[in-house]
Amino acid sequence: MVGRSNSEFTSRNGRFDLGKMGQDINRLTGNLCFGISVVILVVFIFIVTRYQPNAPPTKITSFLASTSDATFKSDGSVIKTGEDFITNVNRSIATLSFINITDIAEEQHYPTPIECDVDKPMTCNTPEIFHLLMRATIEAFNDTHFYRFGKPITSGVDDTSCDIAWKYRPKDAKRDSLYKDYRRFVIKHNTDCSYTVVSIGEYHSGVNARKKKKKAIANNNDGRFESNWNPNSDVTGQMNMPVVGDVVNDSLPIMDSEVNFSSGKYLVYTDGGERCKSMDHYIWSFLCALGEAQHLNRTLVVDLSICLSSMYSLSNQDEEGKDFRFYFDFEHLKESTPIIDQAQFWNDWEMWYKRNNLNLYFVEDFRVTPMKLESVPDTLIMRKFGTVEPDNYWYRVCEGETESVIQRPWHLLWKSKRLIEIVSGIASKMNWDFDAVHIIRGEKAKNTRLWPNLETDTSPTALLNILSDKIDGGRNLFISTDEEDTSFFDPLKDKYTVHFIDDFKDLWEVKSDWYVETRELNNGIPVEFDGYMKAEVKTEVFLRAKKQLETFNDLTKDCKDGINTCTSSP
Repeated sequence: MVGRSNSEFTSRNGRFDLGKMGQDINRLTGNLCFGISVVILVVFIFIVTRYQPNAPPTKITSFLASTSDATFKSDGSVIKTGEDFITNVNRSIATLSFINITDIAEEQHYPTPIECDVDKPMTCNTPEIFHLLMRATIEAFNDTHFYRFGKPITSGVDDTSCDIAWKYRPKDAKRDSLYKDYRRFVIKHNTDCSYTVVSIGEYHSGVNARKKKKKAIANNNDGRFESNWNPNSDVTGQMNMPVVGDVVNDSLPIMDSEVNFSSGKYLVYTDGGERCKSMDHYIWSFLCALGEAQHLNRTLVVDLSICLSSMYSLSNQDEEGKDFRFYFDFEHLKESTPIIDQAQFWNDWEMWYKRNNLNLYFVEDFRVTPMKLESVPDTLIMRKFGTVEPDNYWYRVCEGETESVIQRPWHLLWKSKRLIEIVSGIASKMNWDFDAVHIIRGEKAKNTRLWPNLETDTSPTALLNILSDKIDGGRNLFISTDEEDTSFFDPLKDKYTVHFIDDFKDLWEVKSDWYVETRELNNGIPVEFDGYMKAEVKTEVFLRAKKQLETFNDLTKDCKDGINTCTSSP
């Protein structure tokens, strides 16, 4: 229970005469005004803290506000995560040295004509082939900065092709991220024993050059998971740069012994009103729990089975049983902070809590602050939340006086690398040289009372007029839209090479890496590419375009939230 402090009000007895009555009246009047002010303040605080259950948290709304993807955020589709803020705080990208074609040795050491044997099988892993492939890659993708090349590997198909991988960054990239590609090169052995690259395969065609899975994370002897997280370090200094394209290792971390488990300290949140809420609500609450676990120096017990809100599902119904790893980068999370899967934790707890006298500290009131739990010696602290909203929301723990103590560790939560790899694939298929426009129509265009001009301003004729002034003809144009019939935009194809999200569905359908890997996570059951995944991919592709046009900033004079709601001129 939360202790309450009672304020004591005292009065002073004293003499006064008529001469002092004016002063006393002034004093009483001042006290009365002060008292009224206090009452008004208390009422205001009460109203603010007791906001409606379905209202978005004010602080997260302002925190996630953005001028770069405002039209996406207005739809409530995609929430920002840790890697979105790296550009603002991480300068490590500026320290990277990129490879230029002049850095690659031009002198090739081929056999003399007498020793030349063109029928001899080609060996991929030689300096000659390595230099040839690097030069061919840099020449073919001139809109790219290359950071590092891997060693060429035999494709296994025949003796005329090699696979090679490289890490790179688009020249005009707006994100501090590195990407990885691996492609298959067909090579010709010339009569003078020199080599020539005949062709370069499509994105991620050189599968043999793909990095293998890492070993599972081990445990330290103190029962905490091995981690690079330093609780005393500056948050921004811990932001590692995402690398997209490697095999994702998001296997569940496990305790390797009874001793390690029993010597650990844990925190778990149970029940509450977080299920099936919007993704921003879920993340706001999850990061509160993670922040408390770090403050208490405890391992967070995580329920990896989440409920997808009906606003994102293909069935338009709330859907239970969605894996956390479908949406977020679990590999980065588990390598950065101590966490354990809830299902595994309870199995271990059942086996060992009696034998080792493990204790449970039970907390039912969210007003019990993390600061009051710092000295709790018990193995497990369990926060149990009730059924009454909004007092059963997890993020209530981080409100009030806790807000200045617990900082949500945004840098630990990144978007799923598998989804960002789809983004990378789409951008690569357009050679990272494209512009993008986000076009909102749908229900808003039908509501002429709130958006009187939207339907007309986003018609093909109007779009062509606007785009002609902003985007050169012949460019790759990625259109992100809620318009179901994409043939609506066919007139734009006369001037631009138009692309939609579904043009790239081979990146998530059967036989794709995403399909195979998510099915494996889902116990062999295929995973739907749901609305949130698609919205996230569309948003991320949009943000990687060289030019970005938004509906309410660039295409229409209407206000984003309806008539007379514009805060500034579009």
